Amino acid sequence: QVDPKDYTFSGLKDETVGRLPGKVAGQQFVIQDCENCSIYIFDHSATITIDDCVNCQIFLGPIKGSVFFRDCKDCKCIVACQQFRTRDCRKLEVFLCCATQPIIESSTGMKFGCFQYYYPELALQFKDAGLSIFNNTWSNIHDFTPGENNWGLLPETAVVQDYVPLPSSEELKAVRISTDATKSIIPITRGRRQKSSDESCLAVFFAGDYTTANARKLIDEMTGKGFQLVQTKEVVMKAEDAHRVFQQCASEFIPLLEKGPVVALEFNGDGAVEGCQSTINEVFSGTKVFVSESKASASQDVDNFYNFADMQMGM
Repeated sequence: QVDPKDYTFSGLKDETVGRLPGKVAGQQFVIQDCENCSIYIFDHSATITIDDCVNCQIFLGPIKGSVFFRDCKDCKCIVACQQFRTRDCRKLEVFLCCATQPIIESSTGMKFGCFQYYYPELALQFKDAGLSIFNNTWSNIHDFTPGENNWGLLPETAVVQDYVPLPSSEELKAVRISTDATKSIIPITRGRRQKSSDESCLAVFFAGDYTTANARKLIDEMTGKGFQLVQTKEVVMKAEDAHRVFQQCASEFIPLLEKGPVVALEFNGDGAVEGCQSTINEVFSGTKVFVSESKASASQDVDNFYNFADMQMGM
């Protein structure tokens, strides 16, 4: 029998509380009426509601459904979820991974950055919550409120630990956390930030045993060379989608689509296409990867793929 009290933090003040990996195991969770608290949910959950919290630091591991902040103010959060919503909130700063378009309503002073966090159990928790580490629309905010300037982006240089420090309680120190951006389980993307160049390149990996590892390896190689990762996506493609996105090369990739979803990466920077092609030839010689052929076709590749993917995700 599930006791809701085990899945609720309510009426706390000046406390550090949390749940260790394995302790929430996909249940719903409620956080309400907390003030000056540090709250850490190091597990996956079904849905989480956060009501009437003030001046709290909150970490929420992967949420299969929605997270809903209502009537909260001056909170700093790290959140991974399928759906993100706020209503009647003031001054929330959120490092976010969200599979769908985040929605804010009647909220002001909202700031968003890209989720960055690591602990050993996190990858499996993403899987258990049915979330892909590559589907993150953290900066594509939909604001239902009339008026402008209710939200913005955190500085690119923002350091997670300055916002949500590591837990200080003995029990929670057992979780082996790294907030080093290069170790983050979620690839850190530029999202809607201004691109540094008018040259982008699309790379698409097809489903297989090493898809995630290969995609991460290419991200490391390319960002190591100074290119920027703009966006990532994991999505199922059908033959007709392949024709639209890969055009004349479609026939060589169509048989690979039956194995499962593809992972697509957009890199930006002068020389991105050449940089990406040469990296793939050197590092992934035995792996079939789609890469933009030229600077001229690349921006069309990116548009074709992400327009298709957004329709697929119902964005």
